[in-house]
This record gives sequence, structure tokens and C-alpha cells, in this order.
Amino acid sequence: HVQLVESGGGSVQAGGSLRLSCTASGLNFDDSDMGWYRQAPGNACELVSTISSDDGSIYYTDSVKGRFTISQDNVKNTMYLQMDSLKSEDTAEYYCAAARRGSVLPPSLIGGMCRSSSSFGYWGQGTQVTVSS
Repeated sequence: HVQLVESGGGSVQAGGSLRLSCTASGLNFDDSDMGWYRQAPGNACELVSTISSDDGSIYYTDSVKGRFTISQDNVKNTMYLQMDSLKSEDTAEYYCAAARRGSVLPPSLIGGMCRSSSSFGYWGQGTQVTVSS
């Protein structure tokens, strides 16, 4: 049974920092592409960042480049998202996701809703990030 558990969300003022964590059980990080999505009210689910299990390559959506850093600790089976220089537009529910072996993390979701499909793998329950200006 695979379980992803996020933590680290909260409220912070603009310019501040937060670090999200996603701890996985029942899953081998070496075999799974991992990533973070986010969804703000009224907005489509957005793929924020991914890290490849094949070569460690990293993707960031343009709006977070230079401010967010994704990493993972394969010993602890934990993925992180360090978020610096936070802006009010970063306010959203953040979800971690893991792709099954042979699958990829989708760039968009059905109906624009995070967690609307698990055909590719697994979702965490989400953690709220609120940035006040």
C-alpha cells in the first residue's frame, strides 16, 4: 500500500520561506518520478516541479524558477520543496505525487483538478500554503 504524506505548509508573509516535505511509504524512490502540484481556488491544477528517477533531471514551472528548489532523500524516502521569496500568487493547496514505474507525471489533470486521476500513480492529501502580502 503506497502512501504519500505532505507536511510543512502554513501561513507566511510575502518574501518568506517554507519547506514542504513528502514522505512516501510502500514506494521505491529509485523507481518513481516525483513531483509537486498546486491548486489555488478557481485555478487549474498546476505542475510546479518534478524530479526524474532516471537521471535526476529537474523541471520547474516558469513562475517558480529561481525561488523554489526540489530535492529528495532516497534514504528517508522523502521529497522536499524549498520555497523562498514567496509571493501571494503562490497561495494554493500543494500536493506531492509519485508516478508508478513506467508512468510519467501528467502536465495537466482531468477537469483541471489535482487528484482527479490516479492512473499514473499516487497523490498525497495536500498541504495548504498561504502567503499574505
